[in-house]
Amino acid sequence: MRFKVLLLNVIAALSFVIAQRNSEPIIRTDLGAIKGTTLETRLGQRFFAFRGIRYANPPTGRLRFRAPDPVLPWEGVFDATDDGPMCIQPAFNRSEASEDCLRLNVYTKSMSNKGSGACRKDVIVYIHPGGFYVFSGQSRNNAGPQYLMDQDIVLVTINYRLGALGYMSTGTADCPGNMGFKDQVVALKWVRDHIHRFGGNADSVTLMGYSAGAVSAALHMISPMSKGLFHRAIVMSTSPTGALKFSSGQLQLAQKQAQLLGCEVSPTAKMIDCLREKPPMDFADSLQAMFVIGWYPTLLWQPVIEPDFGQERFLDRDPTEAFLKGDFMRVPVIAGITKDEFASSAIDFLTNETLRNELNQNFNSFAPLLFSYITSPDANRITPLLRMKYLGEGPVTLNRSLQGLNDLFSDSHIGFPIHRFVQLASRFTKVYQYKFTYQGRYSYLYYPDDRTPYGVVHHDDLLYLFVIPHITAIFNSTDPENKMVEKLTGMWAAFAKHGNPNRADLIPKPNWVPVKRNEDNYLEIGEQLTPRKGLFTERFSFWDQLFPVPNIE
Repeated sequence: MRFKVLLLNVIAALSFVIAQRNSEPIIRTDLGAIKGTTLETRLGQRFFAFRGIRYANPPTGRLRFRAPDPVLPWEGVFDATDDGPMCIQPAFNRSEASEDCLRLNVYTKSMSNKGSGACRKDVIVYIHPGGFYVFSGQSRNNAGPQYLMDQDIVLVTINYRLGALGYMSTGTADCPGNMGFKDQVVALKWVRDHIHRFGGNADSVTLMGYSAGAVSAALHMISPMSKGLFHRAIVMSTSPTGALKFSSGQLQLAQKQAQLLGCEVSPTAKMIDCLREKPPMDFADSLQAMFVIGWYPTLLWQPVIEPDFGQERFLDRDPTEAFLKGDFMRVPVIAGITKDEFASSAIDFLTNETLRNELNQNFNSFAPLLFSYITSPDANRITPLLRMKYLGEGPVTLNRSLQGLNDLFSDSHIGFPIHRFVQLASRFTKVYQYKFTYQGRYSYLYYPDDRTPYGVVHHDDLLYLFVIPHITAIFNSTDPENKMVEKLTGMWAAFAKHGNPNRADLIPKPNWVPVKRNEDNYLEIGEQLTPRKGLFTERFSFWDQLFPVPNIE
């Protein structure tokens, strides 16, 4: 019997070696064989890429608006040599978007067809940003792996349903909501069950999310569906603990979507049945019309606290209350922001005459929606206080209001939610807080011309973790950005391995002090790595007063 097992392992290993030589590695999982390809990191190390692996069946027909259906074993060899499609969204290349998008990518340097071994690598699972309505985990667009794969880890990037198809919620059993989050749970379960075949350690998984992905990562910390599926969290540029409170459903928004697509809005079950029949790209084509002003509210489709209809609920309680009570997975956390976050929104509003006039003429009406406190019963009192604090008296203009409006957009959407998350979570678990201030040659925002980066804005720190081709070519070892790539990937990988970014192989070593009771410690990640105290203390204290949480000692 031992000889037979040994022989099978040898045959599997030989077939694996032959496939490697042809640059088409094949890995055998419990679901079936998967064929990948071989790529190189930015520093020339070879690694294996398995892209577009289906982790759930296409959520079409009766599966649309329902929890994901995990993929079943297949016959033959699954072709994972290139990215799968992105989920339905407005796209320059419409052929890249499909409902058959519940795919993930796995990148690894060492694999185990035998499914055993003591040298499995720590895993980072990345949840992409995009407001829950755009972007993907694709390597060719948003998440090139060549930087992180210079570190000794296994990297997984995932897609999840977006927009109405991922987050429509009626508050009824017809469509309870949170489908995109449940997609992420199934992807995490896939990692738990199969990542050992790719040389990964299912007992050492770090969940990393950015923006909408950061909201996701923090919600997984409190979701009953996600318990035990990861062991550390990196929450980058926002969280679900800001001023906006989540409801049990968004029926009016669902009805607006239905009207745009020619469906009756009542009864709800009939509306959902009608929407199941609509071509998927109709949802993408109608997206712009769903917003109220510009691309606001930023979180159009939101997480919902699901009523219990007998389904498995992703979110069953208020996030802020859960973190306040310590009712969450107490895993080590990295959390932080960039220096200028939402400057793009400030520039968009101030340089567009129509939007600027709306701010000046209807500030009181639009402010709760624009700055994410539309659910506050105290909005009428809060609005003039925010206006005076950030914009002062007089009309809003480009010359006098840019910095103030930048800070207001940034604090409301990103800074305050992160501040509150860190404030609450650090009472129960170790939290490493940061402010990213490094300004390189490239950015997601150029202003006042098309060559000059405006500060350090939302997504700019991602440029040193992932290759993002539409922003910049891959950085090499002689580029001035090289040191930042080494610092950021080194600290994130060390955190994934040890739960401590200070163990990064850097000279000098980081001196990143965790947040402590009454010590708002953070690391400024700039040209140097500088320990500091008090992250935008005066501004965030103002928000704490506007939106108090009781019983914080």
